[in-house]
Amino acid sequence: MREGPPSIWEWIARNWDTGRADSIRNLLTDHLTMSLVPILAALVLALPLGLACVRWRWLYQPTSGLMNVVYALPSLPVFMLLISVTGLSQTTVIIPLTFYGMAVLIPAVVDGLNSVPDHVRQSAVAMGFTPTRRLLQVELPIATPVVLAGLRVVAVSSISLVSVGALIGQGGLGGLFTRAYQNPFMPPVVTGIVLIVALALVADGLLVLAQRLLTPWVRARKGTS
Repeated sequence: MREGPPSIWEWIARNWDTGRADSIRNLLTDHLTMSLVPILAALVLALPLGLACVRWRWLYQPTSGLMNVVYALPSLPVFMLLISVTGLSQTTVIIPLTFYGMAVLIPAVVDGLNSVPDHVRQSAVAMGFTPTRRLLQVELPIATPVVLAGLRVVAVSSISLVSVGALIGQGGLGGLFTRAYQNPFMPPVVTGIVLIVALALVADGLLVLAQRLLTPWVRARKGTS
């Protein structure tokens, strides 16, 4: 019979789905939830705010300044401040990550829309496009590469920052790190790091694929250059 601590593969097999909240499977599900919700919420909120900043130029500087201040706030103290409002729940992690994502995406939306050449807008107007149609069919498609570049940063940073929430009991895979800290043992640390990196790589790859599908003219232009 083998003696000593289990190998990393044996430890993963034993702890993958134990039926408890701290099983690897449940921690992975929680991590995905607390990562994806802020990414989507930040995108949904940043798009109209970015459009407003392009429409009313004076709005961009105060909005950008405020978002920069929010982005500079350390995540752990923010989590702790929110506990009194949202309790020890996933919402306590999701809210700050949403604002962190907005701090990156609002400038990306503004920069993307500002990258649309004036002659392209004028051509759309000359063809009888309404402002809404011009936005949806001309400006947003051209701005898509810049916006998705910002979204890639948000996705990777959100997936990473979720683990900090483990210090308040809501960190998804970060729970593996606190478990290893309380009872020094390497397999939880290695498993947590590998899964978080894998999630970040998958998310980044999916966004790169989305950019290729949404902006086929970029590939065509590179192919002819």
